[in-house]
Amino acid sequence: MSIVSRLARYDDPNSLASRMRRKRSVRIRQLIEATYAEEHECRILDIGGEARYWQLFDDDFLRQHGVAITLLNHTDEYVGNAPDPSLFTIVLGDGCRLPFPDKAFAIAHSNSVIEHVGDWKRKIAFAAETRRVARRYYVQMPAFSFPIEPHYGMPFFHWLPEPARIWMLQHFALGHYPRLPDLLDAVRCHEDVRLISRQQFTFLFPDAAIEQERVMGLTKSLMAVRG
Repeated sequence: MSIVSRLARYDDPNSLASRMRRKRSVRIRQLIEATYAEEHECRILDIGGEARYWQLFDDDFLRQHGVAITLLNHTDEYVGNAPDPSLFTIVLGDGCRLPFPDKAFAIAHSNSVIEHVGDWKRKIAFAAETRRVARRYYVQMPAFSFPIEPHYGMPFFHWLPEPARIWMLQHFALGHYPRLPDLLDAVRCHEDVRLISRQQFTFLFPDAAIEQERVMGLTKSLMAVRG
C-alpha cells in the first residue's frame, strides 16, 4: 500500500483522513447543538451513511441532544452491522429519490457521497432531495482541485483523460481498488467516482454557505452548509 493510500485510511485513527474528518465533525456538532436549542430534539438523515462514521461523536453527546439518525443507503453492505437501535434506523433507498416528505428531518447529512451517485442529472436530483427533506444540511465532497484523488490514492489521477484513467485501473491496483484487467469492471469502477468542480457544487446548493477544508494551502474538501 502506498504512502498516499495509508494517509487516506479511515480505519486508522492517526491517518490524515481520520484527523481531517474529526476536524470537520466540529461543524456537524454545531448544527446539532443549534437544532437542539431550537427544537429540543434532532432528527438526522444520513444519506449514503454508515454507522461507523458516527463514532466521531460520543453516544452521550448524541443522546443529550435528542439525536435520532436514519441511515439511508442503497445496500445494507455499507450501513454497518447492528447499530444501536436507540440511536439508529436503517432505510434502504436511493439518495436521488428519498422516501420522505418535505422537511421531515432537522438535518440532512452527506459525507463523500455525491461523487458516487452517478451522472450530472442524478447529482442534480441528489442535491434537490437533500435540500427538500431537511431544514438544515451538511454535504461534504472531495475537491476536484486537490491534486491527490482520495479514492484511488494517486496524484493527478482525476485530471487525466477518461481513457487513460480506465487503462490505469486495468493495469494497476489503486487505493482501495484491486487491479481490474477486465475492461467492463474497469469502466464500472471508473464511473463509480465522478468528482465535480467548486462551481458545479455551488450550483447544486445555491442556498448554502460553501466552506473549505485546506491542507498545505490547497482546498482538500468542500462543504455545503445550510443552517
